[in-house]
Amino acid sequence: MDRREAVKSVAFLIGGALSATTIATLFDSWNEPGNTAGELFTADQQKLVTELADIIIPTTAKSPGAKAADVGPFITMMIKDCYPEDAQKAFVKGLEDLEANAKKEFGKSFLEISVKEREQMISKLREVTIEAQKAENTKNEEAAKLGKGPKQANPLSIKEKPQTTPQFFAIARDLTMLGY
Repeated sequence: MDRREAVKSVAFLIGGALSATTIATLFDSWNEPGNTAGELFTADQQKLVTELADIIIPTTAKSPGAKAADVGPFITMMIKDCYPEDAQKAFVKGLEDLEANAKKEFGKSFLEISVKEREQMISKLREVTIEAQKAENTKNEEAAKLGKGPKQANPLSIKEKPQTTPQFFAIARDLTMLGY
């Protein structure tokens, strides 16, 4: 079994835990491989992904967080090896935007700001992502009603999948949960 088939099997098993955007992106990647040459992430972006995952699933008194579980390298591997180029670009752009926003808001790199400041930034990013997904879902539902878009059937159906735009935070959140 190759890596793509393994990911496909896991996605079916935990499909309810992943967003429609992530599932649709993974389905796209099985037919259209992404960047398979060179490095997609810089060393600082690799660290940023690790810290982002640790904000999503932090260490508690009873369990280790995403950082301790090495979820960051898993996320970057999945993006590089399993996601199509448009999702890869969206994810890297999301990392760049997160870094730029940290410098704009706090005058420091995301890696240099406090955990509380990181949590504030990720909370805002989460809210923006939820609003964008709601708007996209509404647009797809309206298009389906007019007969211009895919029908809202089974979200895992390749033939009738909703039109989705890769959302940086949704991908990061879903891959953090999958990797953890």
